[in-house]
Amino acid sequence: MNIRLEQPNDYHEVENLTRESFWNVYRPGCTEHYVLNQYRTNPDFIPGLDLVMTEDDKIIGHVMFSKAEIILDDGSHFPSWTFGPISIHPDYKRKGYGLKLLNYALEKAKEMGIGLLQMEGDIEFYRHAGFDLASKMKIHYHAEPRESEVPYFLAQELIPGYWGHREGTYCPPKGYLVADENPEAFEAYEATFPPKEKLRLPGQLGYEE
Repeated sequence: MNIRLEQPNDYHEVENLTRESFWNVYRPGCTEHYVLNQYRTNPDFIPGLDLVMTEDDKIIGHVMFSKAEIILDDGSHFPSWTFGPISIHPDYKRKGYGLKLLNYALEKAKEMGIGLLQMEGDIEFYRHAGFDLASKMKIHYHAEPRESEVPYFLAQELIPGYWGHREGTYCPPKGYLVADENPEAFEAYEATFPPKEKLRLPGQLGYEE
């Protein structure tokens, strides 16, 4: 196993990996590969944390990081960061590869001076990398009531004391919504990949029997 920076000649392979990793997970089909495709030219993208994991010269994992911010209660903007999508090839899931990739990336982030991360994910997985409910740090999620303990909104202070005793509201970076904001462009991009069946499955957002 090796972890290195993504290179331009990896782009299509990594986007296909991301598509395979997220297909039918959170919605019928997925959009994470298009987010990645568009994000590499976003000024919030962090090239030094655009990482791929390889096994026998095959790319089996990828993670990217982005600048973000928290709106403090006094109206000022506090610098923060997020990450994702983090993708592991389906053949390598539930074997510890995702946690190894994430822990490596978190160490690199800390070395780069990144003090605070928020993200949306499953706490049962991400607690193993040091994440906890963001509400415990008085970081609120923009799409939920302020008093809510949002189970999927997580945070971690990488540099002790970086966040301190502040309180504020986090909004995901605009670049993460690119597929919803440009549906025709996304559909044209999606058409460049082999067809896959979109399924409505239990566990997806908004799923109802």
